[in-house]
Amino acid sequence: MPSYQYIAENSRGIRLTGIYEDAADTAHLEAELRKLGCRLLEAKPAEQAGAAAAFKKGIRPTEIVAFAYEFSGMFAAGLTVVRCLETLEEQTSNETLRSILNSVRCSIETGVPLASAFEPYREIFGDFFLGMLEAGQTGGKLAEALKKAAEYYEKQLEVKTKVKGAFLYPAVVALLCAGILTAIVIFVIPVFQRLYQQLHIELPWPTQILIGLSELVRHYFWIFPLLMGMFYWSWKRWKNHPGLRTLWDKAVLNLPAVGPLVKMMLVSRYIRTFAMMSSAGVGIVQALQQARQVCRNSVMSRIGERIEQEMMTGSSLSQLLAEHPIFPPVIVQLAHAGEQAGLVPQMLAKGADYLDHAVQRRTNAILVKLEPILSVVMGATVGLILLGVYLPMFDYMSHIK
Repeated sequence: MPSYQYIAENSRGIRLTGIYEDAADTAHLEAELRKLGCRLLEAKPAEQAGAAAAFKKGIRPTEIVAFAYEFSGMFAAGLTVVRCLETLEEQTSNETLRSILNSVRCSIETGVPLASAFEPYREIFGDFFLGMLEAGQTGGKLAEALKKAAEYYEKQLEVKTKVKGAFLYPAVVALLCAGILTAIVIFVIPVFQRLYQQLHIELPWPTQILIGLSELVRHYFWIFPLLMGMFYWSWKRWKNHPGLRTLWDKAVLNLPAVGPLVKMMLVSRYIRTFAMMSSAGVGIVQALQQARQVCRNSVMSRIGERIEQEMMTGSSLSQLLAEHPIFPPVIVQLAHAGEQAGLVPQMLAKGADYLDHAVQRRTNAILVKLEPILSVVMGATVGLILLGVYLPMFDYMSHIK
């Protein structure tokens, strides 16, 4: 049955937006909402991925973390799932999140399982969150599963924040220098160009290149946003193509300085997902499958599939990890120690913590090298521009003497 994106109004006059699955038509949707005390205002067929992507833009990762922690605490205190969602719906100040929680609550009240109710919003809450919901419901440990999901996302957010914060300064410096150079090319070079035309002197090739670049930017500026738009459109259209995605993932992992950093982040996410899901009672193979899906990397997906196939034949996890160079020796050793002591999830969680700290150290090391390189490149660029600007002046002065 189709899904509908709807706008409804409850008994208190509050407008709610959400996605309702398995509705035969709008009349069926209206009847179901009426049972919940809501009046349908507008409804249209919704593509789940597109609708979820639209919702995702209005929700910050920190709000997902806070929601998971609050949901876990309320459920552990004895509130029902519906009551937890209703309370969170009233407390949140984010209208988008409120609409999603209302949609999920409505689905649950009609008999839909919790994980299935969140399924339309998988792109927002993530594969790990839905996997933990299903594991928590199956094992009767929903509060613990929600808490682990919150801790997992908090760790991921912490790593991302540190990496982004570390690269913020070089990015700002690069943008500032690019802005200054663009201003010179647009406003300063034309002034000298008119001066050189009045002096009737032969221009050296660096000056000719600068003048040509200035005319290109001033007269054909529309080319640059057009090219950027074409690149963005091509990326959005083809980024999920299996062949191109594989080539892109391989290229990123083989980059000189960034590649090892991305590898460590992928392995940390894979290992932490497996460790947390395994500790929540999920089977080893299913936990490995979820870990592979969470990574969303074609290279890691192929490695994960091989590990899952070998695990089903009774192979040792530490031996399988050792067969793939992407896993550092410390992870293999911790997995082996965990197998010997019967504490695989705990040992792998420590390994993920180690990798997160290693990511931070490597990021700092890259920045230590990047900042002077960036300064030299920008200084050399400015020097070449100034050389191109003043070379004709020096040549003209020599002729006067």
